[in-house]
Amino acid sequence: MPEPELSHEGLTGVRMRVPNEAPSSYPEPAATFLMDVRDGSRDALPILFALVPFSAVFGAAAIERGLSLPELLFASMSIFAVASQYVMLDLFGQQVPAWSIVLAVFAVNFRHVLYSAAIGRHMRGFSGPQKALAFFFLSDPQYAASENRAAGQELRPAYYFAYATTVYLTWISANVIGALFGSLIENPAAFGFDFILPLYFTGLVAGFHTRPGFLPVLASSASLSLAVYFTVGSPWHITLGGLGGLAIAAALSKPGKAEIDV
Repeated sequence: MPEPELSHEGLTGVRMRVPNEAPSSYPEPAATFLMDVRDGSRDALPILFALVPFSAVFGAAAIERGLSLPELLFASMSIFAVASQYVMLDLFGQQVPAWSIVLAVFAVNFRHVLYSAAIGRHMRGFSGPQKALAFFFLSDPQYAASENRAAGQELRPAYYFAYATTVYLTWISANVIGALFGSLIENPAAFGFDFILPLYFTGLVAGFHTRPGFLPVLASSASLSLAVYFTVGSPWHITLGGLGGLAIAAALSKPGKAEIDV
């Protein structure tokens, strides 16, 4: 004789069946954690092909400019931003004031303010310390991969930090290789490595084509970015182009009706 199932009639008048056992199709927490770690590490692999040569070249260039290996490691481990570190290294060799270097690094990394504001809405499952650490690891590919993940399912800490750790450790390791063994690749562009990052981001952006307002946001952001690049110059085209796209997205957005879960 089958065991009876409990039932409950809520305030809405809908009778809900409560089975004796939870559905077996739901993964256990441990299985979910391992799946997120696997997915995060796997999704980070394509970016490593572009990251390794540029990281090695940076390590070699930093030693050539007079930085010691501990100074190089401190800069890479504390800043963790490829573009701004190259800007810092270039200005370091020109004997400019320290405040100018700080301002230049801030200008290059200002887009991360937009990144953190956008990705923060997907971090409901993150604790306060986890959010703080997540924002430290928030790089260009990290933001794009996290947004892509959140579009399909919940963005959980295990996925985020698996991706971040893979990229971070690779960046530091390649720095050391470049510093110890010299310029392994003198001109990454000659091998087409400079094209990998734009191609990677183009693929990620294309993945958002089903979202409402994709084309107007993309067109406005790209147009403004190009205009700023040819007038004001780099690196402001990144920040201002992002702000332009954000403004168009806000103008096109239509808040939906609030839904109450019972």
